[in-house]
Amino acid sequence: MKLFKGQATITQLQWLVWIAVFFIVFFSLLPEDGFYQACNFTLISVAFYVMVIYGNIKFLFPRFYEKGHKVQYVIYVIILLVGGGLARGYLIMFVYNTYFAKTHEPWTLGMTLNYIVAGFMTYMLSFIFRIAIAYFSLKQQSEKILAQKSQAELNLLKSQVQPHFLFNTLNNIYYEAYREAPRTAVLIERLSDIMRYFVDESPKDEVSLQTEIQFLENYIALEKIRIRHETEISFVKDYNAESRIPPMLLMTFVENIFKHGIDKSSSDNQIDISLIHQDRYLLFQTRNRIHDKPAQDAPHGFGIQNLRKRLTLLYDSKFELNIDNSGQYFTAFLKVPLS
Repeated sequence: MKLFKGQATITQLQWLVWIAVFFIVFFSLLPEDGFYQACNFTLISVAFYVMVIYGNIKFLFPRFYEKGHKVQYVIYVIILLVGGGLARGYLIMFVYNTYFAKTHEPWTLGMTLNYIVAGFMTYMLSFIFRIAIAYFSLKQQSEKILAQKSQAELNLLKSQVQPHFLFNTLNNIYYEAYREAPRTAVLIERLSDIMRYFVDESPKDEVSLQTEIQFLENYIALEKIRIRHETEISFVKDYNAESRIPPMLLMTFVENIFKHGIDKSSSDNQIDISLIHQDRYLLFQTRNRIHDKPAQDAPHGFGIQNLRKRLTLLYDSKFELNIDNSGQYFTAFLKVPLS
C-alpha cells in the first residue's frame, strides 16, 4: 500500500526488518564460524524464518484458523515446523560436512529437537510479526485519512474562496452596467443569484419555497433573453414562503419547457406555470404548446425517469407525478408533501 512521498511502505519496512535479522544472525555466527560459513548458515536460517513466519501469517492462519478449521490448522502448523526444522537442519549439516568440516559430523537426536524447538519459537514470533504489520498498516491508513481530510478541508476553502471572488466580481460588473444599461444589470444580478443558489443552497437537503421560486424566476428571466419573440409566461403562485422542499425538485419541468416547449422562430409561445400550497401538499404544474419539433420529455424520458427515482427516494409512494402530451399541449403535474 503506497503512502505519501517520504514515507516507507509496509513492504519496505519488512525488507528493513529482514536485512536487520540477517546481519544480527551473521555477526553472531561470524566469530566462531568465519565469514563464508556464517554467510551460508545465515542464509539458510533466515530463509527458514521467512518460510515459517509468512507460511503462518499469510497462508495457514487466514485460510484455516480464521475460517474455523482449527484442527487442520494445528496439523499443518506441526507439519510446517517439523518439516521446516528438519529441512533447515539437513541443509546446515550438508553444507557444513561438504564444505567446512574436517571430519564428518553425524546427525543426532539433540540436533533434531533443537531445530524443531527453533521452529516453534519462530512460529510464536510470527504472531508478533503479524501484529506489527497490522499496527503499521493501521497507522499508515490513519495518516492517509488525516492527510485526505486536510486536503478536503483545503479544497473546501478553495471552493469557497473562488465562488465568492466571482460573486464579488459580478457585483462590481452589475454596478458598472447599471449606469449604462439597467436591464443588463438586472440580468447580471439574476445570474449571480443563480450561481449563489448552486453554491450555497443546492447542497442542502431542503430549501425554503421562497428560495426555490426565486431560483426558478431567475432561470426563466435568463432563458427569455435567448428567445427572439416575446414569450407570454403566466406564473401563478399561492404558497407559504417558509415551507421547505428539496432543492432543484421543480427545475426539471421548467428546464424541459425551454429545451423542448419553445419555438424560437414563433411568437406563439404560451407557458403556464402554477405553484399552489394546498393541505400540506405542494401542487406544481407546467403547460406549454407542443410544436412541430422533436417530442418533449415523455413520461419515460431520461429527465422524468431521473426525477421519478429521486421522488421515490425522497417520498416513497407519497407523491404524484403525471405527464400528458397526448393533445396540442404538454402538461406536467407534480404533487409532493411539504415539511
